[in-house]
Amino acid sequence: MDNLTGAQWHKSGRSGASGNNCVEVADNLTGVVLVRDSKDPDAGNLTFTPYAWRAFIQNLSTS
Repeated sequence: MDNLTGAQWHKSGRSGASGNNCVEVADNLTGVVLVRDSKDPDAGNLTFTPYAWRAFIQNLSTS
């Protein structure tokens, strides 16, 4: 996906008061979920399909 300008990034509510040590997720774009480091948002991002992202999150919650 080339055009990510519409990505709306958000952090977990559990990231703490400073919010410096977490990831941000953008899940508002069609067919893609983006993940980036909140400390260095210009360093790039990881790209997941919505299916792969759901599987990842579900696996975390069962670990």
